[in-house]
Amino acid sequence: MEINYQEIGKRIRLARIRKNYTQDMLAEIVNLSTPHMSHIESGKTKLSLPTLVRIANALNCTVDQLLCDSLDNAKILFENEILLETKDCSEEEIKIITDMVKALKKSLRKRSSKSKSHYE
Repeated sequence: MEINYQEIGKRIRLARIRKNYTQDMLAEIVNLSTPHMSHIESGKTKLSLPTLVRIANALNCTVDQLLCDSLDNAKILFENEILLETKDCSEEEIKIITDMVKALKKSLRKRSSKSKSHYE
């Protein structure tokens, strides 16, 4: 599997925003220049493992959370991400999200079975 640096950058950006950090603040914490941090977040540059670890530590997240789009076995990470995203939802919002997830899952499986039968 190829490492998707753009997705890593997007996840770093989202985690930074959740922490209410600016790019300047995060760059300073992890000892990088602001332009370099910008390039990491946009996926224009590859980052080293030590840099990735420093960023994960600064954002209070795990490296696998930042890499999950590049991992083969990341189901639990995505399940946890769904939980995190819905943590602050009201009861009514959770009900709506649940209905949407059920409908989406049904649609995906229906399409998947049609695709399989189409090729058989």
